Amino acid sequence: MQRIPVSEQLHGTELRLHGLMLRGLDGDAAAYRNFLQASSAHLRAFFRRRLQRWPDEVEDLVQECLLAIHNQRLTYDANMPLTSWIHAIARYKLVDWLRRHGRREAQHQPYDEQDEAQQLFSSADAEAAEASRDLGKLLATLPAQQRGAIVHTKLDGWSVRDTAAAMGISEASVKVAVHRGLKALAANLRTSAT
Repeated sequence: MQRIPVSEQLHGTELRLHGLMLRGLDGDAAAYRNFLQASSAHLRAFFRRRLQRWPDEVEDLVQECLLAIHNQRLTYDANMPLTSWIHAIARYKLVDWLRRHGRREAQHQPYDEQDEAQQLFSSADAEAAEASRDLGKLLATLPAQQRGAIVHTKLDGWSVRDTAAAMGISEASVKVAVHRGLKALAANLRTSAT
């Protein structure tokens, strides 16, 4: 398998996120939701690396960033790199958090901005790829109908009606398939954890 250079990964991430953001700004709710989900994975990786001693704070900071991105989305200049804009918001939220919590030892850690945006998005892409592989393995254990219903409704964000139409089954069957599939996945995870 050929490895894609980090610069191309970042470029691909930039293009994908930029496209989702612009479609979201044009009123495409699904694209905007996908943009926020993809951004949250990158932000989570960014904060995990910097707040290893305070893992409970990571999710709060991710949510603060997503809220700031949402509130400031109309100020985004579409001619500028989106990942840099997101990175700047994340940096400011991190600095604010450090100030609020007075973590003297964290405030005195050297901060290297060089390649920071690239690290933010490339490591998050690797984590996302690993999670995607794990999810694929889990979903492969399910019958096709349950797997399809979960993928369409939970991962792709389709409505139950759209999923039923695409799969050629009733809406009630979709709901049952999702419920049974999630129950089976939970049981598989419990057994593998022991």
